[in-house]
Amino acid sequence: MGERGSADSSFFSALVALMARLRGPSGCPWDREQDHRTLRPCLLEETYEVLEAIDRGDQQALCQELGDLLLQIVFHAQLASEAGDFDIEDVAKSIHDKLIARHPHVFGETSVETPEEVLHQWDRLKRSEREENGGGVLAEVPVTLPALARAQVVRRRAARAGVGRGAEEMEATACAALGVLARGKLDPEQAQAAIAELLLAAVDLAQAAGVDAEQALRERVDRFLSEVRSHGVDASHQPRAGPA
Repeated sequence: MGERGSADSSFFSALVALMARLRGPSGCPWDREQDHRTLRPCLLEETYEVLEAIDRGDQQALCQELGDLLLQIVFHAQLASEAGDFDIEDVAKSIHDKLIARHPHVFGETSVETPEEVLHQWDRLKRSEREENGGGVLAEVPVTLPALARAQVVRRRAARAGVGRGAEEMEATACAALGVLARGKLDPEQAQAAIAELLLAAVDLAQAAGVDAEQALRERVDRFLSEVRSHGVDASHQPRAGPA
């Protein structure tokens, strides 16, 4: 792809106008009946497809999937505009203003030298914003995140606030949970509690090692599927032994 001139910026305006038309009286019946909640699965699916394109390193697919994700943003903004809540300009202004406020080292007088200093500054500014809005350090962690990803966000933010486990405590917790599970003959509650402690300890250990636990597990599952297929087994068509 070559460089694009300023005239091509009209494609975004055209997309916004197209979405308004699809929602209009002579538009698409499916689009007209959607609301924020019915679009939730679409937004989630498009987000994961963007991540998959990134993992594959497929730039053409990434371009297309980012377009699909952008459509979801424009769609939600159109719904909000119709309700008189906000529009796509408000969305753009919100992130524009936030980026300026979060980068005083670029747009203000603050001076930082390293990416780590930028992150610390970002966290300080976010904490300040949350306190002004009556929220705490963990107030903005979405409950709808996958459990492993949510655990990572919670533990990372807690650690930055000075609440966390030391290396010895992480190891002791993991070993204790493994010991409980190794004994076997646990009732469901005991097994669930031990697994939960083990998984949370694994998140802590991954964080201490600078590893993204969600990504690490995703890649390991992909390798497992490759190993299964290398033995001539199609994992997608195996008989189910129980609920999956």
